[in-house]
Amino acid sequence: MARRALVVGAGIGGLAAALAAARQGFSVEVYERAPALQEFGAGLQLTPNATRALARLDALAAARAAASAPSAVRVLRGADGAELARLPVEEAERRWGAPYLTVHRVDLHRVLAEAAAATGKVALNFAAEVAGVASEAEAASVGLKRGAVSQRETGEAVVGADGLRSLIRARLGRGQADAPRFSYRVAFRATVEAEWVAPRWRENEVTLRLGARAHLVHYPLRGGSVINLVAVIESSWRGAKGSQTTGDDPWDGDADREALDRAFRGWSVDARDLIAAPARWRAWPLMLRPPLDRFAFGRIALIGDAAHPMTPFLAQGAAQAIEDADALGRRLGESDNVEAALAAYSADRVQRANRVQREATMQGRVYHLSGPFAFARDLTMRALGPEGVLKRLDWLYAA
Repeated sequence: MARRALVVGAGIGGLAAALAAARQGFSVEVYERAPALQEFGAGLQLTPNATRALARLDALAAARAAASAPSAVRVLRGADGAELARLPVEEAERRWGAPYLTVHRVDLHRVLAEAAAATGKVALNFAAEVAGVASEAEAASVGLKRGAVSQRETGEAVVGADGLRSLIRARLGRGQADAPRFSYRVAFRATVEAEWVAPRWRENEVTLRLGARAHLVHYPLRGGSVINLVAVIESSWRGAKGSQTTGDDPWDGDADREALDRAFRGWSVDARDLIAAPARWRAWPLMLRPPLDRFAFGRIALIGDAAHPMTPFLAQGAAQAIEDADALGRRLGESDNVEAALAAYSADRVQRANRVQREATMQGRVYHLSGPFAFARDLTMRALGPEGVLKRLDWLYAA
Protein backbone atom coordinates (compact mmCIF):
# COMPACT_ATOMS: atom_id res chain seq x y z
CA MET A 1 0.00 0.00 0.00
CA ALA A 2 1.35 3.44 -0.97
CA ARG A 3 2.56 5.66 1.80
CA ARG A 4 0.47 8.82 2.17
CA ALA A 5 1.51 12.43 2.79
CA LEU A 6 -0.75 15.45 3.27
CA VAL A 7 0.50 18.84 2.04
CA VAL A 8 -1.23 22.02 3.15
CA GLY A 9 -0.85 24.77 0.56
CA ALA A 10 -0.44 24.64 -3.23
CA GLY A 11 2.09 27.41 -3.69
CA ILE A 12 5.57 26.86 -5.07
CA GLY A 13 6.78 25.24 -1.85
CA GLY A 14 3.73 23.02 -1.50
CA LEU A 15 3.82 21.78 -5.08
CA ALA A 16 7.58 21.19 -4.91
CA ALA A 17 7.11 19.22 -1.67
CA ALA A 18 4.31 17.17 -3.23
CA LEU A 19 6.51 16.42 -6.23
CA ALA A 20 9.44 15.47 -3.98
CA ALA A 21 7.32 13.13 -1.84
CA ALA A 22 5.67 11.54 -4.88
CA ARG A 23 9.09 10.78 -6.37
CA GLN A 24 9.81 8.84 -3.18
CA GLY A 25 6.73 6.68 -3.65
CA PHE A 26 4.24 8.60 -1.51
CA SER A 27 0.65 9.15 -2.48
CA VAL A 28 0.17 12.87 -1.86
CA GLU A 29 -2.94 14.90 -1.14
CA VAL A 30 -2.50 18.67 -1.49
CA TYR A 31 -5.08 20.90 0.19
CA GLU A 32 -5.51 24.46 -1.05
CA ARG A 33 -8.11 26.87 0.26
CA ALA A 34 -8.29 28.82 -3.03
CA PRO A 35 -10.80 27.53 -5.60
CA ALA A 36 -8.07 26.97 -8.24
CA LEU A 37 -4.39 27.50 -8.89
CA GLN A 38 -3.91 31.25 -8.81
CA GLU A 39 -2.94 32.94 -12.06
CA PHE A 40 -1.22 35.99 -10.59
CA GLY A 41 2.23 37.10 -9.61
CA ALA A 42 5.32 38.47 -11.29
CA GLY A 43 8.95 37.53 -11.65
CA LEU A 44 11.29 35.33 -9.62
CA GLN A 45 15.03 34.94 -9.69
CA LEU A 46 15.94 31.26 -9.57
CA THR A 47 19.48 31.37 -8.25
CA PRO A 48 21.75 28.34 -8.76
CA ASN A 49 20.93 26.81 -5.38
CA ALA A 50 17.27 26.72 -6.45
CA THR A 51 17.88 25.36 -9.94
CA ARG A 52 20.16 22.66 -8.52
CA ALA A 53 17.27 21.50 -6.32
CA LEU A 54 14.89 21.64 -9.29
CA ALA A 55 17.30 19.40 -11.21
CA ARG A 56 17.17 16.82 -8.42
CA LEU A 57 13.37 16.98 -8.64
CA ASP A 58 13.59 16.39 -12.43
CA ALA A 59 11.87 19.73 -13.01
CA LEU A 60 14.77 21.87 -14.22
CA ALA A 61 14.38 21.17 -17.94
CA ALA A 62 10.75 22.31 -17.90
CA ALA A 63 11.58 25.32 -15.73
CA ARG A 64 14.43 26.31 -18.04
CA ALA A 65 12.11 26.13 -21.04
CA ALA A 66 9.80 28.66 -19.36
CA ALA A 67 12.60 30.89 -18.07
CA SER A 68 15.37 33.21 -19.21
CA ALA A 69 19.06 33.03 -18.35
CA PRO A 70 20.30 36.57 -17.66
CA SER A 71 23.81 37.43 -18.76
CA ALA A 72 24.57 39.59 -15.73
CA VAL A 73 23.36 41.26 -12.58
CA ARG A 74 24.07 44.99 -12.76
CA VAL A 75 24.15 47.20 -9.66
CA LEU A 76 23.57 50.90 -10.25
CA ARG A 77 23.42 53.95 -8.02
CA GLY A 78 19.84 55.11 -7.98
CA ALA A 79 20.51 58.85 -8.02
CA ASP A 80 22.43 58.97 -11.29
CA GLY A 81 22.55 55.45 -12.73
CA ALA A 82 26.31 55.10 -12.23
CA GLU A 83 27.42 51.47 -12.41
CA LEU A 84 28.75 50.06 -9.13
CA ALA A 85 29.16 46.46 -10.28
CA ARG A 86 28.38 44.12 -13.14
CA LEU A 87 28.28 40.50 -12.06
CA PRO A 88 28.45 38.01 -14.94
CA VAL A 89 26.09 35.11 -14.27
CA GLU A 90 25.94 33.58 -17.75
CA GLU A 91 28.60 31.12 -16.58
CA ALA A 92 26.71 30.18 -13.42
CA GLU A 93 26.81 26.49 -14.34
CA ARG A 94 30.59 26.55 -14.56
CA ARG A 95 31.01 28.41 -11.28
CA TRP A 96 28.16 27.00 -9.18
CA GLY A 97 27.10 23.87 -11.04
CA ALA A 98 23.61 25.11 -11.93
CA PRO A 99 22.09 27.93 -14.01
CA TYR A 100 20.86 31.34 -12.89
CA LEU A 101 17.35 31.90 -14.29
CA THR A 102 14.53 34.39 -14.16
CA VAL A 103 10.96 33.18 -14.56
CA HIS A 104 7.40 34.37 -14.15
CA ARG A 105 5.95 32.99 -10.93
CA VAL A 106 2.88 31.72 -12.79
CA ASP A 107 5.07 29.79 -15.23
CA LEU A 108 7.08 28.11 -12.46
CA HIS A 109 3.87 27.30 -10.63
CA ARG A 110 2.53 25.64 -13.75
CA VAL A 111 5.76 23.67 -14.29
CA LEU A 112 5.61 22.26 -10.76
CA ALA A 113 1.89 21.48 -11.00
CA GLU A 114 2.39 19.61 -14.27
CA ALA A 115 5.40 17.70 -12.93
CA ALA A 116 3.45 16.70 -9.83
CA ALA A 117 0.45 15.59 -11.91
CA ALA A 118 2.71 13.57 -14.22
CA THR A 119 3.77 11.35 -11.32
CA GLY A 120 0.19 10.05 -11.06
CA LYS A 121 0.55 10.21 -7.29
CA VAL A 122 -0.47 13.79 -6.46
CA ALA A 123 -4.07 14.95 -6.03
CA LEU A 124 -4.86 18.67 -5.78
CA ASN A 125 -7.86 19.49 -3.58
CA PHE A 126 -9.17 23.05 -3.99
CA ALA A 127 -11.55 25.06 -1.81
CA ALA A 128 -10.31 22.88 1.06
CA GLU A 129 -9.60 24.93 4.15
CA VAL A 130 -7.51 23.28 6.84
CA ALA A 131 -8.88 23.97 10.31
CA GLY A 132 -6.61 21.78 12.44
CA VAL A 133 -3.69 19.39 12.51
CA ALA A 134 -2.53 16.60 14.78
CA SER A 135 0.51 14.36 15.08
CA GLU A 136 0.07 10.99 16.77
CA ALA A 137 2.19 7.90 17.27
CA GLU A 138 1.06 6.11 14.10
CA ALA A 139 -0.33 8.88 11.88
CA ALA A 140 -0.78 12.58 11.27
CA SER A 141 -4.07 14.21 10.34
CA VAL A 142 -5.67 17.44 9.18
CA GLY A 143 -9.18 18.68 9.80
CA LEU A 144 -10.78 20.09 6.65
CA LYS A 145 -13.71 22.40 5.96
CA ARG A 146 -15.37 22.40 2.57
CA GLY A 147 -18.25 24.81 2.95
CA ALA A 148 -20.56 23.32 5.56
CA VAL A 149 -18.85 19.93 5.39
CA SER A 150 -16.09 18.97 7.83
CA GLN A 151 -13.87 15.94 7.52
CA ARG A 152 -10.57 14.55 8.71
CA GLU A 153 -7.83 13.09 6.53
CA THR A 154 -4.92 11.03 7.78
CA GLY A 155 -1.50 10.14 6.45
CA GLU A 156 2.00 9.34 7.57
CA ALA A 157 3.06 12.99 7.51
CA VAL A 158 1.66 16.51 7.22
CA VAL A 159 3.69 19.19 5.43
CA GLY A 160 2.76 22.76 6.29
CA ALA A 161 3.43 24.84 3.17
CA ASP A 162 0.74 27.38 3.99
CA GLY A 163 2.77 30.54 3.94
CA LEU A 164 3.57 33.45 6.20
CA ARG A 165 0.45 33.16 8.34
CA SER A 166 0.62 29.39 8.51
CA LEU A 167 -2.24 27.78 10.40
CA ILE A 168 -0.06 24.68 10.81
CA ARG A 169 2.64 26.74 12.51
CA ALA A 170 0.04 28.48 14.67
CA ARG A 171 -1.30 25.12 15.85
CA LEU A 172 2.14 24.22 17.20
CA GLY A 173 1.44 26.51 20.15
CA ARG A 174 4.39 28.88 20.05
CA GLY A 175 2.31 31.83 21.22
CA GLN A 176 1.99 35.51 20.37
CA ALA A 177 5.76 36.06 20.33
CA ASP A 178 5.83 33.99 17.14
CA ALA A 179 3.28 36.15 15.31
CA PRO A 180 4.28 37.96 12.09
CA ARG A 181 5.34 41.58 12.53
CA PHE A 182 5.63 44.36 10.00
CA SER A 183 9.20 45.17 8.90
CA TYR A 184 8.37 48.79 7.96
CA ARG A 185 9.22 47.95 4.41
CA VAL A 186 6.76 47.58 1.54
CA ALA A 187 7.44 45.80 -1.75
CA PHE A 188 5.67 47.13 -4.84
CA ARG A 189 5.49 44.76 -7.80
CA ALA A 190 4.39 45.19 -11.38
CA THR A 191 4.98 43.96 -14.91
CA VAL A 192 4.94 46.15 -17.98
CA GLU A 193 5.03 45.40 -21.69
CA ALA A 194 8.63 45.68 -22.87
CA GLU A 195 7.70 48.02 -25.71
CA TRP A 196 6.71 50.64 -23.13
CA VAL A 197 10.21 51.01 -21.70
CA ALA A 198 13.46 52.21 -23.22
CA PRO A 199 15.32 49.62 -25.35
CA ARG A 200 18.35 49.64 -23.02
CA TRP A 201 16.16 48.31 -20.19
CA ARG A 202 15.02 45.33 -22.26
CA GLU A 203 18.46 43.74 -22.18
CA ASN A 204 18.60 40.27 -20.67
CA GLU A 205 20.10 41.42 -17.38
CA VAL A 206 18.91 41.77 -13.80
CA THR A 207 19.35 45.42 -12.83
CA LEU A 208 19.44 46.51 -9.21
CA ARG A 209 19.34 50.23 -8.34
CA LEU A 210 20.26 51.29 -4.82
CA GLY A 211 19.21 54.46 -3.00
CA ALA A 212 18.40 55.95 0.36
CA ARG A 213 15.61 53.94 2.05
CA ALA A 214 14.61 52.30 -1.26
CA HIS A 215 15.76 50.10 -4.11
CA LEU A 216 14.46 49.05 -7.53
CA VAL A 217 14.97 45.77 -9.40
CA HIS A 218 13.97 45.09 -13.00
CA TYR A 219 14.55 42.35 -15.56
CA PRO A 220 12.82 40.89 -18.64
CA LEU A 221 10.54 37.84 -18.58
CA ARG A 222 8.85 35.58 -21.13
CA GLY A 223 11.37 35.96 -23.90
CA GLY A 224 11.77 39.67 -23.25
CA SER A 225 8.13 40.48 -23.91
CA VAL A 226 7.50 41.90 -20.43
CA ILE A 227 9.63 43.66 -17.82
CA ASN A 228 9.33 42.68 -14.18
CA LEU A 229 9.63 45.51 -11.67
CA VAL A 230 10.09 45.33 -7.90
CA ALA A 231 10.43 48.48 -5.80
CA VAL A 232 10.99 48.22 -2.06
CA ILE A 233 10.64 51.27 0.16
CA GLU A 234 10.84 51.94 3.87
CA SER A 235 7.43 53.01 5.09
CA SER A 236 4.97 52.79 7.97
CA TRP A 237 2.20 52.42 5.39
CA ARG A 238 0.17 49.21 5.61
CA GLY A 239 -2.36 49.60 2.85
CA ALA A 240 -4.07 52.00 0.49
CA LYS A 241 -6.03 54.81 2.14
CA GLY A 242 -5.46 53.51 5.63
CA SER A 243 -6.56 49.92 5.05
CA GLN A 244 -4.65 47.16 6.80
CA THR A 245 -3.35 44.56 4.39
CA THR A 246 -3.02 41.19 6.02
CA GLY A 247 -0.04 39.74 4.20
CA ASP A 248 -1.93 36.48 3.56
CA ASP A 249 -1.71 37.12 -0.15
CA PRO A 250 1.32 39.02 -1.45
CA TRP A 251 -0.87 40.59 -4.12
CA ASP A 252 -3.75 41.77 -1.95
CA GLY A 253 -2.91 45.47 -1.61
CA ASP A 254 -3.42 48.25 -4.14
CA ALA A 255 -0.30 50.37 -4.27
CA ASP A 256 -0.08 53.82 -2.76
CA ARG A 257 1.37 55.55 -5.83
CA GLU A 258 2.03 58.76 -3.92
CA ALA A 259 4.24 56.90 -1.42
CA LEU A 260 6.03 55.15 -4.28
CA ASP A 261 6.63 58.38 -6.20
CA ARG A 262 7.90 60.14 -3.06
CA ALA A 263 10.38 57.35 -2.34
CA PHE A 264 11.97 57.70 -5.79
CA ARG A 265 11.90 61.48 -6.05
CA GLY A 266 15.43 62.66 -6.79
CA TRP A 267 16.44 59.39 -8.48
CA SER A 268 17.67 59.26 -12.07
CA VAL A 269 15.31 59.94 -14.95
CA ASP A 270 15.57 56.29 -16.01
CA ALA A 271 14.49 55.09 -12.57
CA ARG A 272 11.55 57.50 -12.41
CA ASP A 273 10.47 56.54 -15.93
CA LEU A 274 10.44 52.88 -14.89
CA ILE A 275 8.38 53.68 -11.79
CA ALA A 276 5.90 55.60 -13.97
CA ALA A 277 5.59 52.90 -16.65
CA PRO A 278 3.12 50.40 -15.08
CA ALA A 279 -0.55 51.32 -15.11
CA ARG A 280 -0.92 49.49 -11.80
CA TRP A 281 1.36 48.41 -8.99
CA ARG A 282 0.47 45.92 -6.29
CA ALA A 283 1.82 46.21 -2.77
CA TRP A 284 3.09 43.67 -0.27
CA PRO A 285 3.96 44.68 3.31
CA LEU A 286 7.10 42.72 4.16
CA MET A 287 6.63 40.75 7.36
CA LEU A 288 9.07 39.08 9.72
CA ARG A 289 8.79 36.12 12.06
CA PRO A 290 11.37 34.92 14.57
CA PRO A 291 13.59 32.01 13.49
CA LEU A 292 12.58 28.53 14.58
CA ASP A 293 14.97 26.06 16.18
CA ARG A 294 13.38 23.19 14.26
CA PHE A 295 11.10 22.67 11.27
CA ALA A 296 9.72 19.24 12.27
CA PHE A 297 7.38 18.37 15.12
CA GLY A 298 6.68 14.65 15.23
CA ARG A 299 4.95 13.84 11.96
CA ILE A 300 4.45 17.50 11.03
CA ALA A 301 7.01 19.48 9.00
CA LEU A 302 7.05 23.13 7.95
CA ILE A 303 8.56 24.39 4.70
CA GLY A 304 8.95 27.70 2.89
CA ASP A 305 7.41 30.81 4.40
CA ALA A 306 5.64 28.72 7.02
CA ALA A 307 9.07 27.79 8.38
CA HIS A 308 11.26 30.80 7.58
CA PRO A 309 9.59 33.82 5.92
CA MET A 310 12.28 36.18 4.68
CA THR A 311 12.58 39.58 3.12
CA PRO A 312 13.39 39.53 -0.62
CA PHE A 313 16.81 41.21 -0.52
CA LEU A 314 18.67 38.03 -1.51
CA ALA A 315 15.92 36.80 -3.88
CA GLN A 316 15.65 33.61 -1.82
CA GLY A 317 12.00 33.18 -0.79
CA ALA A 318 11.06 30.69 -3.51
CA ALA A 319 14.60 29.30 -3.67
CA GLN A 320 14.60 28.29 -0.01
CA ALA A 321 11.15 26.70 -0.32
CA ILE A 322 12.44 24.61 -3.23
CA GLU A 323 15.54 23.67 -1.24
CA ASP A 324 13.25 22.61 1.63
CA ALA A 325 11.18 20.41 -0.67
CA ASP A 326 14.25 18.74 -2.13
CA ALA A 327 15.72 18.02 1.31
CA LEU A 328 12.38 16.75 2.60
CA GLY A 329 11.98 14.35 -0.32
CA ARG A 330 15.50 13.00 -0.01
CA ARG A 331 15.08 12.28 3.70
CA LEU A 332 11.66 10.66 3.18
CA GLY A 333 13.30 8.35 0.65
CA GLU A 334 16.02 7.30 3.06
CA SER A 335 13.92 5.94 5.93
CA ASP A 336 10.68 4.10 6.57
CA ASN A 337 10.52 5.94 9.90
CA VAL A 338 8.71 9.15 8.97
CA GLU A 339 9.36 10.93 12.25
CA ALA A 340 13.07 10.22 11.94
CA ALA A 341 13.05 11.37 8.30
CA LEU A 342 11.34 14.66 9.20
CA ALA A 343 13.74 15.23 12.09
CA ALA A 344 16.65 14.68 9.70
CA TYR A 345 15.09 17.12 7.23
CA SER A 346 14.87 19.71 9.99
CA ALA A 347 18.49 19.16 11.02
CA ASP A 348 19.55 19.57 7.38
CA ARG A 349 17.69 22.82 6.87
CA VAL A 350 17.41 24.88 10.07
CA GLN A 351 20.90 26.34 10.21
CA ARG A 352 21.07 27.22 6.51
CA ALA A 353 17.53 28.59 6.15
CA ASN A 354 17.87 30.68 9.28
CA ARG A 355 21.17 32.06 8.01
CA VAL A 356 19.59 33.03 4.71
CA GLN A 357 16.68 34.62 6.58
CA ARG A 358 19.12 36.62 8.72
CA GLU A 359 21.42 37.59 5.84
CA ALA A 360 18.48 38.78 3.75
CA THR A 361 17.45 41.18 6.50
CA MET A 362 21.01 42.49 6.79
CA GLN A 363 21.27 42.90 3.02
CA GLY A 364 18.19 45.10 3.08
CA ARG A 365 19.95 47.48 5.43
CA VAL A 366 22.94 47.62 3.07
CA TYR A 367 20.74 48.30 0.04
CA HIS A 368 18.98 51.23 1.73
CA LEU A 369 21.98 53.07 3.20
CA SER A 370 22.25 56.81 2.75
CA GLY A 371 24.86 59.55 3.11
CA PRO A 372 28.43 58.57 4.04
CA PHE A 373 27.42 54.94 4.67
CA ALA A 374 26.08 54.60 1.13
CA PHE A 375 29.26 56.23 -0.19
CA ALA A 376 31.36 53.68 1.71
CA ARG A 377 29.19 50.82 0.40
CA ASP A 378 29.65 51.98 -3.17
CA LEU A 379 33.43 52.32 -2.76
CA THR A 380 33.62 48.82 -1.25
CA MET A 381 31.60 47.29 -4.07
CA ARG A 382 33.83 48.88 -6.70
CA ALA A 383 36.98 47.88 -4.84
CA LEU A 384 35.88 44.26 -4.58
CA GLY A 385 35.16 44.06 -8.28
CA PRO A 386 32.95 41.38 -9.88
CA GLU A 387 35.00 38.43 -8.63
CA GLY A 388 35.08 39.73 -5.07
CA VAL A 389 31.31 40.22 -4.99
CA LEU A 390 30.67 36.80 -6.54
CA LYS A 391 32.89 35.14 -3.93
CA ARG A 392 30.63 36.58 -1.26
CA LEU A 393 27.73 34.69 -2.87
CA ASP A 394 29.47 31.31 -3.15
CA TRP A 395 28.14 30.12 0.24
CA LEU A 396 24.59 30.73 -0.98
CA TYR A 397 24.65 29.66 -4.61
CA ALA A 398 27.01 26.69 -4.41
CA ALA A 399 25.18 24.87 -1.59
